[in-house]
Amino acid sequence: MLTQKRADYLLFKQILELIRNKEHLTLTGLNEIVSYKAAMNKGLPASLKEAFLDITAKDRPVVDNSNKIAPG
Repeated sequence: MLTQKRADYLLFKQILELIRNKEHLTLTGLNEIVSYKAAMNKGLPASLKEAFLDITAKDRPVVDNSNKIAPG
């Protein structure tokens, strides 16, 4: 993946790691998951924005496209 979808993939991996470590079962872990979701391409839906007013989006990973292969 050489596009911004890679950034979403990396954020999703972080969410899965939290779930694997059972951190999603705590309020802190749930808030962290919502923060990762807020950083993803489509952000948070209105219902989650209302439910999690104090959430700040995590930093979105920078995807380096400099090594992209040009179509030939």
